Amino acid sequence: MTFSVRYAGRDGDGYCLRLAGELDLSTAPELAAAIDRLSDAGESRVLLDLTDLTFCDSTGMAVFVRGDNRAAAEGGWLRLTGASGRVERVLRVTGLADVLHYQPDTVDPASQSAS
Repeated sequence: MTFSVRYAGRDGDGYCLRLAGELDLSTAPELAAAIDRLSDAGESRVLLDLTDLTFCDSTGMAVFVRGDNRAAAEGGWLRLTGASGRVERVLRVTGLADVLHYQPDTVDPASQSAS
Protein backbone atom coordinates (compact mmCIF):
# COMPACT_ATOMS: atom_id res chain seq x y z
CA MET A 1 0.00 0.00 0.00
CA THR A 2 1.25 3.48 -0.82
CA PHE A 3 1.50 6.29 1.67
CA SER A 4 -0.60 9.44 1.65
CA VAL A 5 -1.02 12.53 3.79
CA ARG A 6 -4.39 14.23 3.54
CA TYR A 7 -4.89 17.72 4.87
CA ALA A 8 -8.13 17.32 6.80
CA GLY A 9 -8.33 20.96 7.91
CA ARG A 10 -8.86 22.56 11.28
CA ASP A 11 -10.18 20.31 13.99
CA GLY A 12 -10.94 22.29 17.11
CA ASP A 13 -7.81 24.17 18.17
CA GLY A 14 -5.40 22.38 15.83
CA TYR A 15 -4.89 21.20 12.29
CA CYS A 16 -5.53 17.57 11.39
CA LEU A 17 -3.49 15.47 8.97
CA ARG A 18 -4.81 12.01 8.07
CA LEU A 19 -2.15 9.44 7.25
CA ALA A 20 -2.76 6.27 5.24
CA GLY A 21 -0.60 3.39 4.11
CA GLU A 22 2.99 2.68 5.09
CA LEU A 23 5.20 5.28 6.73
CA ASP A 24 8.83 4.27 6.29
CA LEU A 25 12.23 5.44 5.09
CA SER A 26 10.94 6.16 1.59
CA THR A 27 7.74 7.97 2.63
CA ALA A 28 8.76 9.78 5.85
CA PRO A 29 10.03 12.84 3.93
CA GLU A 30 6.48 13.38 2.61
CA LEU A 31 5.10 13.59 6.16
CA ALA A 32 8.00 15.77 7.33
CA ALA A 33 7.34 18.17 4.45
CA ALA A 34 3.62 18.32 5.29
CA ILE A 35 4.35 19.11 8.95
CA ASP A 36 6.92 21.73 7.90
CA ARG A 37 4.39 23.39 5.56
CA LEU A 38 1.89 23.66 8.40
CA SER A 39 4.51 25.05 10.75
CA ASP A 40 5.71 27.54 8.14
CA ALA A 41 2.07 28.67 7.77
CA GLY A 42 1.86 29.35 11.50
CA GLU A 43 0.12 26.13 12.59
CA SER A 44 1.78 25.01 15.83
CA ARG A 45 -0.89 22.50 16.90
CA VAL A 46 -1.11 19.40 14.74
CA LEU A 47 -3.14 16.25 15.20
CA LEU A 48 -2.01 13.21 13.20
CA ASP A 49 -4.87 10.78 12.58
CA LEU A 50 -3.28 7.33 12.18
CA THR A 51 -6.53 5.41 11.64
CA ASP A 52 -5.51 4.29 8.13
CA LEU A 53 -1.77 3.93 8.78
CA THR A 54 -0.88 0.26 8.38
CA PHE A 55 2.87 0.38 9.07
CA CYS A 56 5.35 2.76 10.67
CA ASP A 57 9.08 2.16 11.09
CA SER A 58 11.61 4.05 13.20
CA THR A 59 12.00 6.69 10.50
CA GLY A 60 8.31 7.50 10.74
CA MET A 61 8.50 7.60 14.52
CA ALA A 62 11.41 10.04 14.22
CA VAL A 63 9.26 12.33 12.07
CA PHE A 64 6.60 12.31 14.82
CA VAL A 65 9.20 13.32 17.41
CA ARG A 66 10.77 15.96 15.16
CA GLY A 67 7.32 17.42 14.44
CA ASP A 68 6.49 17.50 18.15
CA ASN A 69 9.81 19.19 18.95
CA ARG A 70 9.24 21.86 16.30
CA ALA A 71 5.65 22.46 17.44
CA ALA A 72 6.73 22.70 21.09
CA ALA A 73 9.42 25.23 20.17
CA GLU A 74 6.65 27.33 18.65
CA GLY A 75 4.40 26.98 21.72
CA GLY A 76 2.24 24.20 20.30
CA TRP A 77 2.05 20.42 20.14
CA LEU A 78 1.84 17.44 17.85
CA ARG A 79 -0.55 14.69 18.95
CA LEU A 80 -1.39 11.24 17.62
CA THR A 81 -4.72 9.46 17.48
CA GLY A 82 -6.42 6.48 15.88
CA ALA A 83 -3.55 3.97 15.60
CA SER A 84 -4.28 0.27 15.70
CA GLY A 85 -2.50 -3.05 15.36
CA ARG A 86 1.25 -2.93 14.90
CA VAL A 87 1.38 0.84 14.70
CA GLU A 88 -0.26 1.22 18.10
CA ARG A 89 1.95 -1.50 19.56
CA VAL A 90 5.13 0.24 18.39
CA LEU A 91 3.92 3.54 19.86
CA ARG A 92 3.35 1.87 23.22
CA VAL A 93 6.53 -0.25 23.26
CA THR A 94 8.75 2.71 22.38
CA GLY A 95 7.09 4.98 24.93
CA LEU A 96 6.05 7.45 22.24
CA ALA A 97 2.39 6.89 23.14
CA ASP A 98 3.07 8.72 26.40
CA VAL A 99 5.51 11.29 25.03
CA LEU A 100 3.15 12.30 22.20
CA HIS A 101 -0.03 12.04 24.29
CA TYR A 102 -1.47 9.33 22.05
CA GLN A 103 -5.24 8.82 22.25
CA PRO A 104 -6.65 5.61 20.75
CA ASP A 105 -9.80 7.30 19.44
CA THR A 106 -9.86 10.36 17.25
CA VAL A 107 -10.28 13.33 19.55
CA ASP A 108 -10.68 17.05 19.31
CA PRO A 109 -7.14 18.46 19.60
CA ALA A 110 -8.52 21.37 21.65
CA SER A 111 -9.02 18.90 24.48
CA GLN A 112 -5.30 18.04 24.47
CA SER A 113 -3.01 19.84 26.85
CA ALA A 114 -0.13 21.89 25.51
CA SER A 115 2.34 20.19 27.86
